[in-house]
Amino acid sequence: MTTLDQTGAPYRRGWFIVTLLLGTFTMSLSQSALSTAYPTLMHSFGLSADVIQWLTTGFMLVMCISMPISPWLLNNLSFPAMFTLALGMFDLGTLIIVAAPAAWGAAGFGIMMVGRILEAGGVGLLFPSYQTVLLEITPKDQRATTMGLAGLVMGSALACGPIVAGILLKMFAWQAVFIFFAVVITIVLLVARGGAIRDVLPRRQSELDWCSLVLLLGIIGLMLGIDQIGKPGVAWHWYGAGVLLSLAMLTGFTWRQFHLPQPVLELRVLLNVKYDLAILLTSLAYVALIVTTIIFPLYYQEVLHLSPFWSGLALVPGAALLSLLNPLTGRLADRLGFQPTLMLGMGLIAGGWLLAWWQVASGHLLPMIGAAMVIEGGNAFVMMPAVTLGANALPDALVAHGTAVITTFRQLIGSTGVAVMTLLLTQETQAAVHRGIALLPAAIGGYRQVCLVMLGLAGLGLLLAFGLREHRATI
Repeated sequence: MTTLDQTGAPYRRGWFIVTLLLGTFTMSLSQSALSTAYPTLMHSFGLSADVIQWLTTGFMLVMCISMPISPWLLNNLSFPAMFTLALGMFDLGTLIIVAAPAAWGAAGFGIMMVGRILEAGGVGLLFPSYQTVLLEITPKDQRATTMGLAGLVMGSALACGPIVAGILLKMFAWQAVFIFFAVVITIVLLVARGGAIRDVLPRRQSELDWCSLVLLLGIIGLMLGIDQIGKPGVAWHWYGAGVLLSLAMLTGFTWRQFHLPQPVLELRVLLNVKYDLAILLTSLAYVALIVTTIIFPLYYQEVLHLSPFWSGLALVPGAALLSLLNPLTGRLADRLGFQPTLMLGMGLIAGGWLLAWWQVASGHLLPMIGAAMVIEGGNAFVMMPAVTLGANALPDALVAHGTAVITTFRQLIGSTGVAVMTLLLTQETQAAVHRGIALLPAAIGGYRQVCLVMLGLAGLGLLLAFGLREHRATI
């Protein structure tokens, strides 16, 4: 299909979308693949798991900082320039990681972290932006289908990341994983600069408010505090003070956005009730997805005594189902409406957690894999359709801001959900052990409590979806 860009020149919409999603897929692949490489990196750099995990923690912190900046960049740069900036940052960061000398130990790991920060900056800029672009270039009655395709790409990355990393690590050194990413991203960059990526968005240029950027750094302190929940030996007098300071900074950021004539991030989108419902629904689905990918492998290893490799492999059926269902759920939302689609999804998520609660004490692997598949299958009916619902509730001029806000909130709520569920699991298990219950039954009791709480959250999501009304809201 040939359409016109902002200059009036024709371009191939299909090639545009393929190039955009291939870059996004590769970046997303790098997130899910890295956990497989942790043991290799620990051995190569001679560092503990607590240090190596900063490749993920640091990545998430920087990504959450760069996400809210993406609407300003979309309004002040041409999309080809922004796409090149995001992929260029990721490519440069990946090359720095490849060049990091493992023989230097902690110093070499520091160089690796610099590369990882650049990668995270690129990902944080692109993730909200690619959704904004797809929504902007698609008619409203087809948006859910297009976002379903995006969900297919993201779900496939979740499923394929550990497999790709595992294959490369079996055949080559750890650098091969990052070389693979660098090669693909470089090819995408060349294709994009060759004309596949075009300027498709109108721009509304404004001055960048540097004070807002400084206040936005409060996200780092807040997420660091959330990450410490449930960990033993945490100096909460320091972390608590940091969280309070971070909350004060974010309060200042929020106040400033409501009073600037041209805010960095238009938070007035939060005054739209339907958009707020979309944030809650997509966040609840995201919490269910992330808790599944973390709690279920722990159960497989601690209760069923599977190896880390097989516990990771047991997640693949659910991730594959999530990928396959995403395009179908998008078309379903376009044809039947958002309310029945979202209610079906939340009902499946609730049913999956109920099945997990019922089967967690059985000690059988297949029913638990089935429960994970039901949860992740339900997620396909909620997460991307809810994003589309939120975008449709906003004027076109605010879609970029709405996408950035919903993506950032989803990350924050997801991180909080994982921390709280991990804390609940730990405390329930320890309390049972202190009452004289053996460790294995105590752990099973902890997992059942997690399932019950997640079932309650899914029930809340079902009520929110039931209360949804299919009419266009305004701010």
